[in-house]
Amino acid sequence: MEDIPQGISVSAVRAARDLRVVFSRLRRRLREVADTQDLTPSQVSVLTLIDKGGAASASALAATEGVRPQSMAATLAALDQQGLIQRSPDPEDGRRQLVTLTSAGRESAEGNRQARAEWLTQAFQDRYTEEERATITEAMALLERLAQP
Repeated sequence: MEDIPQGISVSAVRAARDLRVVFSRLRRRLREVADTQDLTPSQVSVLTLIDKGGAASASALAATEGVRPQSMAATLAALDQQGLIQRSPDPEDGRRQLVTLTSAGRESAEGNRQARAEWLTQAFQDRYTEEERATITEAMALLERLAQP
């Protein structure tokens, strides 16, 4: 095992590594089951972000996604070309545009979300016993602490 910092247990290192690996695989699998209509992962992420957060400027989206404004502009141009987003002037700052989803964009985001939810629900039903699902639910409550500031 790699060098472990002083005061960190081997079990903490293993748990962190295993969690990263499992979450990465699960994220990949969830992307596979969603019907992304030839959208890139970045495009799906931005659609989901707008769907959840509502209208946003390109610069706010870039900051949230942690990408350069030029990269976000390319992502938005592709989504615009597919008719999934629309741009309108910001009522508070006419120099800026706000990006929202078109009805096709909302349908795409909802369809992707529903496909992932259905697959995950069915996988829990098919692959785990009732007792195992209870254990997973208890573990999720513990893992929730990782998401807290």
